[in-house]
Amino acid sequence: MALEVFGYAFMQKGLIAGSAIAIICSLMGTFLVLRRYSLFGDALSHMAFGGISLGLFSGIYPLWTAYAVSILGALGMTKLRKSTKISGDAAIAVLLVSGFGTGVLLISATGGFSVDLFSFLFGSILLISNEDTILILGISTGVVASLVLLRKQLLHFTFDEEQARVSGLNVDRLNYVFVIISGITVITSMRLVGILLISALIVLPNITSMLLGKSFKQTVIASISISMFSVVLGIVLSYYLDLAPSGTIVMISVAILVATLCAKYLGLIGKATPLAKAI
Repeated sequence: MALEVFGYAFMQKGLIAGSAIAIICSLMGTFLVLRRYSLFGDALSHMAFGGISLGLFSGIYPLWTAYAVSILGALGMTKLRKSTKISGDAAIAVLLVSGFGTGVLLISATGGFSVDLFSFLFGSILLISNEDTILILGISTGVVASLVLLRKQLLHFTFDEEQARVSGLNVDRLNYVFVIISGITVITSMRLVGILLISALIVLPNITSMLLGKSFKQTVIASISISMFSVVLGIVLSYYLDLAPSGTIVMISVAILVATLCAKYLGLIGKATPLAKAI
Protein backbone atom coordinates (compact mmCIF):
# COMPACT_ATOMS: atom_id res chain seq x y z
CA MET A 1 0.00 0.00 0.00
CA ALA A 2 2.86 2.33 0.91
CA LEU A 3 4.48 1.71 -2.48
CA GLU A 4 1.30 2.62 -4.33
CA VAL A 5 2.52 6.19 -4.72
CA PHE A 6 5.33 5.02 -7.04
CA GLY A 7 2.72 3.82 -9.52
CA TYR A 8 1.48 7.33 -10.27
CA ALA A 9 2.85 8.84 -13.48
CA PHE A 10 3.37 12.29 -11.95
CA MET A 11 5.42 10.75 -9.11
CA GLN A 12 7.54 8.72 -11.53
CA LYS A 13 8.28 11.80 -13.63
CA GLY A 14 9.08 13.83 -10.52
CA LEU A 15 11.44 11.21 -9.12
CA ILE A 16 13.25 10.67 -12.44
CA ALA A 17 13.69 14.39 -13.14
CA GLY A 18 14.52 15.11 -9.49
CA SER A 19 17.23 12.44 -9.41
CA ALA A 20 18.81 13.82 -12.59
CA ILE A 21 18.81 17.32 -11.13
CA ALA A 22 20.27 16.06 -7.86
CA ILE A 23 23.23 14.57 -9.75
CA ILE A 24 24.10 17.67 -11.79
CA CYS A 25 23.66 20.01 -8.79
CA SER A 26 26.04 17.87 -6.72
CA LEU A 27 28.66 17.68 -9.47
CA MET A 28 28.51 21.39 -10.31
CA GLY A 29 28.20 22.37 -6.66
CA THR A 30 31.45 20.60 -5.79
CA PHE A 31 33.41 22.93 -8.04
CA LEU A 32 31.41 26.02 -6.99
CA VAL A 33 31.94 25.39 -3.26
CA LEU A 34 35.64 24.60 -3.71
CA ARG A 35 36.07 27.85 -5.69
CA ARG A 36 34.21 29.71 -2.90
CA TYR A 37 31.41 30.54 -5.31
CA SER A 38 28.67 29.08 -3.12
CA LEU A 39 26.34 32.02 -3.78
CA PHE A 40 26.93 31.95 -7.52
CA GLY A 41 23.93 29.65 -7.98
CA ASP A 42 21.81 32.07 -5.99
CA ALA A 43 22.91 34.97 -8.20
CA LEU A 44 22.15 32.99 -11.35
CA SER A 45 18.72 32.05 -10.05
CA HIS A 46 17.94 35.71 -9.39
CA MET A 47 19.03 36.52 -12.92
CA ALA A 48 16.69 33.74 -14.00
CA PHE A 49 13.88 35.55 -12.20
CA GLY A 50 14.53 38.50 -14.49
CA GLY A 51 14.58 36.15 -17.49
CA ILE A 52 11.34 34.45 -16.52
CA SER A 53 9.69 37.83 -16.01
CA LEU A 54 10.91 38.85 -19.46
CA GLY A 55 9.41 35.68 -20.94
CA LEU A 56 6.05 36.26 -19.27
CA PHE A 57 6.15 39.89 -20.34
CA SER A 58 7.02 39.15 -23.97
CA GLY A 59 4.99 35.96 -24.40
CA ILE A 60 8.08 33.77 -24.97
CA TYR A 61 8.39 30.45 -23.11
CA PRO A 62 9.90 31.69 -19.78
CA LEU A 63 12.40 28.85 -19.44
CA TRP A 64 14.16 29.84 -22.69
CA THR A 65 14.42 33.51 -21.68
CA ALA A 66 15.69 32.39 -18.25
CA TYR A 67 18.48 30.38 -19.91
CA ALA A 68 19.44 33.29 -22.16
CA VAL A 69 19.37 36.03 -19.51
CA SER A 70 21.17 33.97 -16.85
CA ILE A 71 23.97 32.80 -19.12
CA LEU A 72 24.48 36.26 -20.65
CA GLY A 73 24.38 37.83 -17.19
CA ALA A 74 26.90 35.34 -15.81
CA LEU A 75 29.25 35.88 -18.76
CA GLY A 76 28.94 39.64 -18.28
CA MET A 77 29.71 39.27 -14.58
CA THR A 78 32.81 37.21 -15.37
CA LYS A 79 33.99 39.84 -17.83
CA LEU A 80 33.26 42.61 -15.33
CA ARG A 81 35.24 40.85 -12.61
CA LYS A 82 38.23 40.36 -14.87
CA SER A 83 38.31 43.81 -16.47
CA THR A 84 37.63 45.90 -13.34
CA LYS A 85 39.21 43.67 -10.67
CA ILE A 86 35.94 43.65 -8.75
CA SER A 87 36.03 40.84 -6.17
CA GLY A 88 34.04 37.67 -6.79
CA ASP A 89 31.49 38.26 -4.01
CA ALA A 90 30.91 41.87 -5.12
CA ALA A 91 30.35 40.74 -8.72
CA ILE A 92 27.88 38.10 -7.50
CA ALA A 93 26.02 40.79 -5.54
CA VAL A 94 25.79 42.96 -8.69
CA LEU A 95 24.43 40.02 -10.69
CA LEU A 96 21.94 39.11 -7.96
CA VAL A 97 20.36 42.53 -7.48
CA SER A 98 20.37 43.32 -11.22
CA GLY A 99 18.39 40.20 -12.05
CA PHE A 100 15.94 40.58 -9.21
CA GLY A 101 15.42 44.29 -9.87
CA THR A 102 14.74 43.64 -13.55
CA GLY A 103 12.29 40.90 -12.66
CA VAL A 104 10.34 43.06 -10.21
CA LEU A 105 10.06 45.85 -12.79
CA LEU A 106 8.78 43.53 -15.52
CA ILE A 107 6.36 41.76 -13.16
CA SER A 108 4.91 45.08 -12.08
CA ALA A 109 4.55 46.03 -15.76
CA THR A 110 2.59 42.83 -16.49
CA GLY A 111 0.16 43.41 -13.64
CA GLY A 112 1.58 41.35 -10.77
CA PHE A 113 2.42 37.78 -9.81
CA SER A 114 0.82 34.81 -11.58
CA VAL A 115 0.52 31.07 -10.99
CA ASP A 116 3.24 30.43 -13.61
CA LEU A 117 5.66 32.71 -11.81
CA PHE A 118 4.99 31.07 -8.44
CA SER A 119 5.78 27.64 -9.93
CA PHE A 120 9.21 28.95 -10.97
CA LEU A 121 9.79 30.71 -7.64
CA PHE A 122 9.02 27.70 -5.44
CA GLY A 123 9.38 24.73 -7.81
CA SER A 124 6.78 22.35 -9.22
CA ILE A 125 8.52 19.04 -9.79
CA LEU A 126 5.28 16.99 -9.46
CA LEU A 127 3.58 19.05 -12.16
CA ILE A 128 6.14 18.66 -14.94
CA SER A 129 5.08 17.24 -18.29
CA ASN A 130 6.61 14.39 -20.28
CA GLU A 131 8.35 16.97 -22.50
CA ASP A 132 9.84 18.69 -19.43
CA THR A 133 11.09 15.35 -18.09
CA ILE A 134 12.78 14.51 -21.40
CA LEU A 135 14.28 18.02 -21.57
CA ILE A 136 15.68 17.75 -18.02
CA LEU A 137 17.14 14.30 -18.72
CA GLY A 138 18.71 15.50 -21.99
CA ILE A 139 20.25 18.62 -20.47
CA SER A 140 21.44 16.71 -17.40
CA THR A 141 23.16 14.15 -19.63
CA GLY A 142 24.90 16.98 -21.49
CA VAL A 143 26.03 18.64 -18.24
CA VAL A 144 27.42 15.38 -16.82
CA ALA A 145 29.19 14.56 -20.11
CA SER A 146 30.74 18.06 -20.22
CA LEU A 147 31.98 17.84 -16.62
CA VAL A 148 33.44 14.38 -17.19
CA LEU A 149 35.26 15.53 -20.34
CA LEU A 150 36.61 18.67 -18.62
CA ARG A 151 37.22 17.14 -15.18
CA LYS A 152 41.03 17.35 -15.28
CA GLN A 153 41.10 20.97 -16.46
CA LEU A 154 38.37 21.97 -14.00
CA LEU A 155 40.17 20.31 -11.11
CA HIS A 156 43.42 22.02 -12.05
CA PHE A 157 42.00 25.52 -12.20
CA THR A 158 39.68 24.98 -9.21
CA PHE A 159 42.52 24.18 -6.81
CA ASP A 160 45.13 26.59 -8.22
CA GLU A 161 44.08 28.97 -11.00
CA GLU A 162 47.46 30.68 -11.29
CA GLN A 163 49.36 27.42 -11.57
CA ALA A 164 46.87 26.22 -14.19
CA ARG A 165 47.50 29.40 -16.19
CA VAL A 166 51.29 28.98 -15.90
CA SER A 167 51.05 25.37 -17.05
CA GLY A 168 49.46 26.53 -20.31
CA LEU A 169 45.78 25.99 -19.56
CA ASN A 170 43.49 28.59 -21.17
CA VAL A 171 41.94 29.65 -17.87
CA ASP A 172 39.89 32.51 -19.33
CA ARG A 173 38.13 30.27 -21.84
CA LEU A 174 37.64 27.57 -19.20
CA ASN A 175 36.12 30.18 -16.87
CA TYR A 176 33.52 31.09 -19.50
CA VAL A 177 32.71 27.44 -20.17
CA PHE A 178 32.40 26.85 -16.41
CA VAL A 179 30.00 29.79 -16.09
CA ILE A 180 27.83 28.57 -18.98
CA ILE A 181 27.57 25.03 -17.55
CA SER A 182 26.75 26.53 -14.12
CA GLY A 183 23.98 28.64 -15.67
CA ILE A 184 22.47 25.69 -17.49
CA THR A 185 22.57 23.59 -14.30
CA VAL A 186 20.87 26.25 -12.19
CA ILE A 187 18.07 26.99 -14.66
CA THR A 188 17.39 23.29 -15.27
CA SER A 189 17.13 22.76 -11.50
CA MET A 190 14.54 25.49 -10.97
CA ARG A 191 11.67 23.07 -11.67
CA LEU A 192 12.68 21.02 -8.62
CA VAL A 193 13.15 23.53 -5.79
CA GLY A 194 12.44 26.88 -7.43
CA ILE A 195 14.46 30.05 -7.82
CA LEU A 196 14.50 30.91 -4.13
CA LEU A 197 15.88 27.57 -2.90
CA ILE A 198 18.20 26.45 -5.67
CA SER A 199 21.36 27.36 -3.76
CA ALA A 200 20.42 24.88 -1.05
CA LEU A 201 20.53 21.96 -3.47
CA ILE A 202 23.91 23.08 -4.83
CA VAL A 203 25.60 23.91 -1.53
CA LEU A 204 24.18 21.78 1.33
CA PRO A 205 25.00 18.24 0.04
CA ASN A 206 28.52 19.35 -0.86
CA ILE A 207 29.23 20.99 2.50
CA THR A 208 27.94 17.86 4.25
CA SER A 209 30.07 15.53 2.13
CA MET A 210 33.19 17.66 2.65
CA LEU A 211 32.72 17.45 6.42
CA LEU A 212 33.03 13.67 6.14
CA GLY A 213 36.75 14.14 5.47
CA LYS A 214 37.12 11.91 2.42
CA SER A 215 39.03 12.15 -0.86
CA PHE A 216 37.72 14.24 -3.78
CA LYS A 217 36.22 11.23 -5.54
CA GLN A 218 34.59 9.94 -2.36
CA THR A 219 33.32 13.44 -1.59
CA VAL A 220 31.62 13.68 -4.99
CA ILE A 221 30.01 10.25 -4.55
CA ALA A 222 28.84 11.17 -1.03
CA SER A 223 27.42 14.47 -2.27
CA ILE A 224 25.44 12.79 -5.04
CA SER A 225 24.14 10.13 -2.61
CA ILE A 226 23.04 12.75 -0.04
CA SER A 227 21.41 14.88 -2.72
CA MET A 228 19.50 11.97 -4.30
CA PHE A 229 18.40 10.69 -0.87
CA SER A 230 17.11 14.18 0.04
CA VAL A 231 15.26 14.57 -3.27
CA VAL A 232 13.61 11.13 -3.30
CA LEU A 233 12.66 11.20 0.40
CA GLY A 234 11.53 14.83 0.12
CA ILE A 235 9.24 14.16 -2.84
CA VAL A 236 7.68 11.07 -1.23
CA LEU A 237 7.25 12.70 2.21
CA SER A 238 5.75 15.84 0.67
CA TYR A 239 3.10 13.67 -1.00
CA TYR A 240 2.07 11.89 2.20
CA LEU A 241 2.29 14.98 4.44
CA ASP A 242 0.75 17.35 1.87
CA LEU A 243 3.72 19.70 1.97
CA ALA A 244 5.63 21.59 -0.71
CA PRO A 245 8.28 19.24 -2.24
CA SER A 246 10.88 22.00 -2.55
CA GLY A 247 10.79 22.99 1.10
CA THR A 248 10.71 19.35 2.24
CA ILE A 249 13.78 18.50 0.13
CA VAL A 250 15.73 21.49 1.45
CA MET A 251 14.87 20.82 5.10
CA ILE A 252 15.93 17.17 4.76
CA SER A 253 19.28 18.41 3.39
CA VAL A 254 19.57 20.82 6.32
CA ALA A 255 18.78 18.01 8.78
CA ILE A 256 21.50 15.81 7.27
CA LEU A 257 24.00 18.68 7.53
CA VAL A 258 23.09 19.33 11.19
CA ALA A 259 23.37 15.61 11.98
CA THR A 260 26.81 15.51 10.33
CA LEU A 261 27.97 18.55 12.31
CA CYS A 262 26.79 16.91 15.54
CA ALA A 263 28.58 13.68 14.65
CA LYS A 264 31.75 15.64 13.92
CA TYR A 265 31.45 17.53 17.22
CA LEU A 266 31.14 14.20 19.07
CA GLY A 267 34.23 12.86 17.32
CA LEU A 268 32.35 10.25 15.30
CA ILE A 269 33.82 11.53 12.01
CA GLY A 270 37.51 11.46 11.08
CA LYS A 271 39.85 14.41 10.73
CA ALA A 272 39.18 17.05 8.10
CA THR A 273 40.88 16.79 4.72
CA PRO A 274 42.06 19.82 2.67
CA LEU A 275 38.65 19.78 0.94
CA ALA A 276 36.92 20.64 4.23
CA LYS A 277 39.01 23.81 4.51
CA ALA A 278 37.20 25.16 1.44
CA ILE A 279 33.91 25.36 3.38
